[in-house]
Amino acid sequence: MKQLLQNMRDGQSVVADVPVPAVRAGMVLVRTGASLVSAGTERMVVEFAAKSLVGKARSRPDLVRQVIDKARREGVLTTMEAAFNRLDQPMALGYSSAGTIVALGDGVDGYAIGDRVACAGGGYAVHAEYAVVPKNLIAPIPDQLSFEEAAFTTLGAIALHGFRLAKSKVGERVAVIGLGLLGLLAIQIARAAGCQVFGVDIDPDRVALAQQLGAKAVTRELAQEAGLAFSQGRGFDAVLICADTRSDDPVQLAAALSRDRGTVVAVGAVGMQLPRKPYYEKEIHFLVSRSYGPGRYDPTYEEQGQDYPFAYVRWTEGRNLEAILGLMTAGRLDVRPLITHRFPIERAAEAYDLISGKTRERFIGVLLTYDSGMDKLPSALVEHPKVHALTKDGEMGLGVLGAGNYANAVFLPVIKKVGGIQRVGIATASGTSARNSMLRYGFQYAGSDEQALIQDPNVDVVAILTRHEHHARQVVAALRLGKHVFCEKPLALNVAELEEIFEILQLPVAGRLMVGFNRRFSAYGMALKQFLENRQEPLVATYRINAGYLPLSHWLHDPSQGGGRIIGEGCHFIDFITYLVDRRPVAIRTWGLPDGGRYHEDNVSIQIRFEDDSIGTIQYLANGDKSFPKERVEVFCAGRAAALEDYRELVLVKDGKREAHKSLLRQDKGHEQGWRLFLASLQKGGHPPIPYNHLWWVSRTSFAAVSSLRSGREEPIPVD
Repeated sequence: MKQLLQNMRDGQSVVADVPVPAVRAGMVLVRTGASLVSAGTERMVVEFAAKSLVGKARSRPDLVRQVIDKARREGVLTTMEAAFNRLDQPMALGYSSAGTIVALGDGVDGYAIGDRVACAGGGYAVHAEYAVVPKNLIAPIPDQLSFEEAAFTTLGAIALHGFRLAKSKVGERVAVIGLGLLGLLAIQIARAAGCQVFGVDIDPDRVALAQQLGAKAVTRELAQEAGLAFSQGRGFDAVLICADTRSDDPVQLAAALSRDRGTVVAVGAVGMQLPRKPYYEKEIHFLVSRSYGPGRYDPTYEEQGQDYPFAYVRWTEGRNLEAILGLMTAGRLDVRPLITHRFPIERAAEAYDLISGKTRERFIGVLLTYDSGMDKLPSALVEHPKVHALTKDGEMGLGVLGAGNYANAVFLPVIKKVGGIQRVGIATASGTSARNSMLRYGFQYAGSDEQALIQDPNVDVVAILTRHEHHARQVVAALRLGKHVFCEKPLALNVAELEEIFEILQLPVAGRLMVGFNRRFSAYGMALKQFLENRQEPLVATYRINAGYLPLSHWLHDPSQGGGRIIGEGCHFIDFITYLVDRRPVAIRTWGLPDGGRYHEDNVSIQIRFEDDSIGTIQYLANGDKSFPKERVEVFCAGRAAALEDYRELVLVKDGKREAHKSLLRQDKGHEQGWRLFLASLQKGGHPPIPYNHLWWVSRTSFAAVSSLRSGREEPIPVD
């Protein structure tokens, strides 16, 4: 299918052939009929992408500080590679569209295949022939409305939510500053609610259009005088700022237009240096409108489909979408006069030349149109235009599931560098990121069907780089077919999943399993292990992780998606200590700081007792400063002491002699060496790089760490 993508490094907007996305639980697959280009939000993205590296840095000093902190911790080369990888990820543009449902995910009720729906949401209602959209971000289109009209629904909901925040009533006076698409929608909504509406813009043509829509409207230079006359000298009950500018002029004008104790709502992206004197003297209530209503940016609502109770949250973003469609159907909101341009999806790049000012042509509503007559889905697979059909030549074939940041920043560059395996296919649920990774790393094809990739006879090794919730299922599916598996941590989220994997591993047909516990393969990690070889006493190892704060809404905190930070991330550090000790962990005790409504079981001290009486302590902390070094390991044993910091500095002390190592430019966490050893074990035989009993111990220990935290007791770690 065709989709519009934005390259964040060179600023190019391109229409690309990408796989049709896979429908997921709680979502619907929609064949797009029309989508609306947002001249505000999307233009800002395009303009940012077009800036030079220096320009990008100047416009986002907050990100520059993060890059500098990362360079201090991990090295300049590691940081540069990570930054350029981010810029190389294509961005899917669009967030307001309309189309026809062609497939339903599990758990979607109230809709049927063939229903026409308006769609919302960045990353969902994208400019593409097909889109996967959560059920709470769609609304049924009445028969009277066309796809083109319904494509305005999301922008209408943004204007509606801003109007609702003002709490305007019938007969009140409302001023709208900025008469672009958002402002013209806001004018009609306010008039439909029985308000007297006054509009302001710097563009005379937009002022004229607002007048055609029934509002009193003037240019900026006449705004204060005309506004005073319109409001009979009292000022406006509410002022909606729908402009798109960095200037503070709109908030200054809003203060001048507002009545005493009036309300000003910033709906558009504007400068917000409020002049204290007028806002103080009038005691103006200033609000910033957050997109299109309650539920926005809440993953439980948008991604997991949990609606808010109707009696307590009357107007969610989903219900605002329905309200806009209702206003259109009743003829009280007419978007047809706002349409100035239409482009077929094949010419979508021209639409962005238009909104970015390259053509110097006036515009308001810019639509992308699609061939809605397609009678069957295009392929869920796209082939690399420059890679010929594979021949085995004695090399195994690799299939990759997942193409997120870890895949593109770490795993795939390692695969390309090491070589020795044929890159067959890569698949992601969206298909978009798979296509980008296919082109960057030379895979034969990209797809969105995980089962098709796993079952591909040319795929001998499956690398699983998806979200944690999918790991166990995908590992089992691949092992059952005799495929070898590399699975990024964690291997499983619970005991049942872990047991199923190990049952499969006992079967003769099962391939070899490797988990991405890379730290044990780092150069300094292996040197530390060698330093402790032939020890005759137990050791004490302390691993401190300055993990950084994650919002409570982050998917990693969700037990069903990420497993929580102890299971989802803490397993890395449990593995490294297990690697150093090389004995079975027998008991664990976890203490934690109170979450206090800010954290989620991610400020903990974990103490592990091993069968040789060694003790491993993990301090996993989310309450520190991210500029501070992230990881530090200290080990004491039999007259020896060692310290490893961020896998860039290693100090070994024995018999009064100090041996120090430091990598100035690059951090080595062992990803490359781990993959080399796994690949060698497949090609030459021998033991797997990580013994299976270690994989079992580490997973069971991470589960027990959570149990101990919640029970407040020491927990035994089962032998089998």
